[in-house]
Amino acid sequence: MKGRLSIIAFAAGIITTAAAYGLWTHSPKTENSILDNTKPTIVNTAFTNGTVAPVDFEKAATSAVPSVVHIRTTTKFKQVAGKRGTEQDPFGGMFGDNDFFKRFFGDGAQGFQQPEQRASGSGVIISSDGYIVTNNHVVDGATDISVTLNDRNSYKAKVIGTDPNTDLALIKIDAKGLKVMPIGNSDDVHLGQWVLAVGYPLNLDVTVTQGIVSAKSRNIGINREGSAPVEAFIQTDAAVNPGSSGGALINTNGELIGINAAIASPTGSYAGYAYSIPSNLMKKVIGDIMKYGSVQRGYLGISMAPDEMNDAVKKQLGIANDDIDGVWVMETDPKGAAAEAGIKKGDAIIKVNGEAVHKDAQLSEMIARMKPGDKVSLTVIRNKEEKTFDAVLKNKLGTFASQETAAVQSLGAEFSTVNKEDAAKMKIAGGVQVVKINDGVIADQTNMRPGFVITKVGNDAVKSVDDLKQAIGHQDANFQIQGVYPGSSEVYYYGINDFKK
Repeated sequence: MKGRLSIIAFAAGIITTAAAYGLWTHSPKTENSILDNTKPTIVNTAFTNGTVAPVDFEKAATSAVPSVVHIRTTTKFKQVAGKRGTEQDPFGGMFGDNDFFKRFFGDGAQGFQQPEQRASGSGVIISSDGYIVTNNHVVDGATDISVTLNDRNSYKAKVIGTDPNTDLALIKIDAKGLKVMPIGNSDDVHLGQWVLAVGYPLNLDVTVTQGIVSAKSRNIGINREGSAPVEAFIQTDAAVNPGSSGGALINTNGELIGINAAIASPTGSYAGYAYSIPSNLMKKVIGDIMKYGSVQRGYLGISMAPDEMNDAVKKQLGIANDDIDGVWVMETDPKGAAAEAGIKKGDAIIKVNGEAVHKDAQLSEMIARMKPGDKVSLTVIRNKEEKTFDAVLKNKLGTFASQETAAVQSLGAEFSTVNKEDAAKMKIAGGVQVVKINDGVIADQTNMRPGFVITKVGNDAVKSVDDLKQAIGHQDANFQIQGVYPGSSEVYYYGINDFKK
């Protein structure tokens, strides 16, 4: 320890002496790979001019490692007490880095303290003055965040902003002169391309693995945290494990092309496929957080048919054949950008701004990289004819009637609006009574009984079945249902977890 202090003091002495002789005349310019137009120097390993040579992983790995950090988090829980009160674990993740906790219900005045939880992940330095990008699920709900650099120096970090829809987060440490990772163009990534994954898996030191890109624009339905999730992952067979979340997927030039976010595994550990958030989407989201404090996301206002449609969906959309390579419009929000531009149910979108579209995940990513007010040209096939419409994106996600109905049906119960007379007897402004409970979310996750009157879902008051539909549509993955039982003045709360609309 004394040796280390001596080295620091010696270095400080050198700086002071240099300054005295006028050699230290200005501070170095801050590099920022998100907001700057210029890029940090990349490692040139691609072979051109017909030269055949092996791909060089060493230079790319050596260049990338100093820009990837180890993130450790601590989550402290509040005291849980009260009759049928609930406390929601705020640290649920999508990757397996963190433990999942169910809701706890108090009994009378009894209370207890849940233990603090520790977890770890990875992050990528995108600014020399301490900005780091990682996954939202790595830092979500954390009460303490510690960042350790590759040189073993550790710092406390604070969250600058998050976007659950893309599972991205921006954190910052108080440091200068950090090694910034250059950002590549994820649109230029191709199947079969060599890539490297860099991170801190399984609480180990920095680890580099290699593989190839095996798919693009992959939607695996894993993000349940956002109200409008965007999944258009780069799929790779580079080994990624719990703890690699937020780490880097790089090309052989050492450029960041993705943020590692998920694995497909029956065991929770690596089993052949890993998924990364494309760098172009990350750059837009993190750039918005740095500039505006939140993500400025434009919405088209459509629901898309699944890539693999069954005969019922085809019939509903009036599709005689599905040989068209595009994305079919299942429904439009009447007040949305697409409907106002003239897009209709049953149209097949084949191009966005002249670029071919093949999958719903690809379309979602392209729109997510735009902001409200942006104009977008949509080329569609309608009745075997090609048409082009110009839409202006809006800043709010619309809600479709069929989606609202489907969400309420997934609760697995039958509902009826409480009339004014009955509401007055129960001393409530109104509500929706649970007439019958079938198989579904309510039966699986709660001990709710038939007859229960719902008065609130989340923060939304409920006075009719239509109110219930809209309230359910407004909720995130985790929320509470509040209400009363006839003949009792006690308010009950039922927690719903990982709700997928």
